Amino acid sequence: MYELIQAGARTYYVNMPAKAGLYADADGRAVLIDSGGDRDAAKKIDRHLKEHSWTLTVIVNTHSHADHCGGNAFFAERYGCKILSPGVEGAFVRYPVLEPSFLYGGCPPRALRNKFLQAQPSVPADGSLPEGFGLVPLPGHSFDMTGVRTPDGVLFLADCLSGANILEKYHINFIYDVEQYLATLSAVERMRAALFVPAHAEPTENIRPLVQRNRAKAEEIIALLLELCRAPVTQEELQKRVFVHYGLKLDFNQYVLVGSTLRSYLSYLLDRNLMETLFEENRLLWKTL
Repeated sequence: MYELIQAGARTYYVNMPAKAGLYADADGRAVLIDSGGDRDAAKKIDRHLKEHSWTLTVIVNTHSHADHCGGNAFFAERYGCKILSPGVEGAFVRYPVLEPSFLYGGCPPRALRNKFLQAQPSVPADGSLPEGFGLVPLPGHSFDMTGVRTPDGVLFLADCLSGANILEKYHINFIYDVEQYLATLSAVERMRAALFVPAHAEPTENIRPLVQRNRAKAEEIIALLLELCRAPVTQEELQKRVFVHYGLKLDFNQYVLVGSTLRSYLSYLLDRNLMETLFEENRLLWKTL
């Protein structure tokens, strides 16, 4: 874990829970793609910079979830590097309390203000990546998630795909916008790259089988929700039934992450007239049409 693996002529990734990318030019100027979940992870990445005498000049955050931007503050302090965070993601990077607040739907209790949901704050800057890099919109998992293509054709895909082992263990991975997520899967399926590097799956030259597996899981969840809502049900009861169905055990982090994702699926189904909402005895109920 945390070893540096070469992915292209000048592109590398750090093999960690959420893979970080590194690109170093001929003069030793380095671009970091995501920064790890906290200072400890950042220090392990930094060891590779030191060993190769690379100077970090830019961090690009694919999105603002804590495991992708938690090391920003460490690197900004050490190198004075520029931080790029696209779109809405930049607001969450600057004000990370927005993440647990958004997930919880109110002022988050201290139990949710943990390093997994709330990164250390950092300050994004305006600007663009060095010449030869490309940004690839990948919305769905997060508001403005963006992939990064390096000059030697390696494409870092952030969290738009999960590995087969994760899909089978957790089943419901976090999604903000189901419609955009499905559109992103279709877009990625058509992409070409020398190597694809998903943050939570093994790098591959052929991304299509993993795309299809992720799409199949989303379609499975949609079918499950339609079945579980044949009779009117509250979202709390629905979440319980989903956890029972998949044999999962609920904790506070999962409650907000899976709960938010289920609400996103319900929004998707409601907007397509596959679901309706009812109010009975001051309760919001969801029912399949």
